[in-house]
Amino acid sequence: MNFKHSLSVLLLLFLSSCSKEFLEIPPVDRLTADNFYRNASDVRAATAALYGVPWFDFNDKFFWLSGDCMSGNMYYTYDQEGQFFYFSFTPGNAHLSAGWRGVYRVVSYANSIINDMPRIASGNGISQDVIDAAIAEARFMRGTAYYLIAEYWGEAPIVENAGELVAANNLILPKNTKANLYEFARRDLAYASETLPASDNPGRVTKWSAMGMLAKLHLTMAQNLSDGNSAANFTKAKDYAGEVIETSGLSLMTNYADLFKIENNNNPESLFALQWMEGSYAFGNSRQANWARSSLVTGNTECWGGAKCASYDFVQEVEPNDKRQPAIFMAPGNYYPEINKAAGGYTYNIVTRDPVKPDVVVEGAAPLLNNIKKYIVGSANDTGDKVSTGQATAINQYMLRLADVYLVYAEAVLGAGNSTSDSKALQYFNAVRTRGGLTAKSAISFTDILHERRVEFCMESLFWFDLKRYFYRDTNGALAFLNGQERENTYYRDQSPNAADENTVAGYILQTQPPLTITAAQMTLPIPAAEVVANPKLAPGVPAEEYPFN
Repeated sequence: MNFKHSLSVLLLLFLSSCSKEFLEIPPVDRLTADNFYRNASDVRAATAALYGVPWFDFNDKFFWLSGDCMSGNMYYTYDQEGQFFYFSFTPGNAHLSAGWRGVYRVVSYANSIINDMPRIASGNGISQDVIDAAIAEARFMRGTAYYLIAEYWGEAPIVENAGELVAANNLILPKNTKANLYEFARRDLAYASETLPASDNPGRVTKWSAMGMLAKLHLTMAQNLSDGNSAANFTKAKDYAGEVIETSGLSLMTNYADLFKIENNNNPESLFALQWMEGSYAFGNSRQANWARSSLVTGNTECWGGAKCASYDFVQEVEPNDKRQPAIFMAPGNYYPEINKAAGGYTYNIVTRDPVKPDVVVEGAAPLLNNIKKYIVGSANDTGDKVSTGQATAINQYMLRLADVYLVYAEAVLGAGNSTSDSKALQYFNAVRTRGGLTAKSAISFTDILHERRVEFCMESLFWFDLKRYFYRDTNGALAFLNGQERENTYYRDQSPNAADENTVAGYILQTQPPLTITAAQMTLPIPAAEVVANPKLAPGVPAEEYPFN
């Protein structure tokens, strides 16, 4: 595996950046860092560490709670996790705090490379090309992090060099404006696009990764249709996306389900993915442990997804015969030869009973009579020991793939219009759609694109960003979409004497619930309470300040 996250490298970055908070730097002997960057391999090891552990707190729960539960794609209602489904979380929510802490940890690790590495590496005779490429990798990560911060929190501090701030005793930073966050992200990603190589070892970001993220960033800014720069941003999004599609040499995977198999990590559709490995907690992807239905699937006790389902609303969104469905969620009768291979594969049943003791339920009915499949890969035996305890599975977590860029292009061409029949926009849109076995369209609207994105990237935690662009474009329309979701509907067992079999949907009764009421204010997350206590400038109502760009 190309990304073996060295504990020594991570410890170095941890000590030379920040620990508990993004401005808290422990007093350490700087000779530790000064003695590290001895050669190009050390520099590459430092940037490799940016692809995994720093992202763990963000990815472990917050990313999917905000991206899948909040958006209405995943049904899950338990405790503080369920508060994201109901939009009932407060600034004290533990997972909200973990998300903030996690994304700023990425910033701090990136800053440690950007600020500390060049001086040390150049002093050790390392070439400027190696140094510049490492800075570009770190700036890609930092720029992506600030794009995420802008979309979740709207206003937040920009931190470029925590060491200088601590030295100046400047620890109470103000929030900066969303426009500042976008601009900071744009500058980082533009530098990365101009400096990163066109190709690198599998898993490392390239200039195409940066251009793809720039396309998403400009599309996001463009959807604020009242902004005087909207048209220019649509054009930039289209141009960046078009260059990635037409020049990178990357291509869509033929079979959608193959995207989510460990053996296809870093495939030709992957532009940026978190690089996870089996072994120990925080070094592996925890999605399977959090989402898998039972130990029949995982081969161990880490299977906490029995009550996590594709929501009723999302299931209704999926068109009949969409081949993507079994790779997104398990429905009755779906068969997975890659799971439980020793027993001939795994067939999804609503209820699984012990064959020897039929009164014993091994797998019970989920609230929506389905369970999540995406990022569920099976046991250690199924995967060649790529699954271990400690919530560690060696499947990459997509952050950007080529199908995303295809749909960014289509949305950018649509622009502020109601529909488009542009040939290239249709070509790229339909390439994604027809891979799912669906018929091509001859014209597309924003609603068409939103639908395609919702299905294509369901359980990849991205739909919240699509809803935010919808919100910028048409606030009332986006709120109506959210408030019209049948997200709380569930099934319960029909107890009548003539009830159908427990392994058929007909054996259950749909229990409908009134829709939630979601307001415009809830489209921006609150800054965690602990951060506000530590820094009153982060409190609600305190105006954001302009960042002093150089």
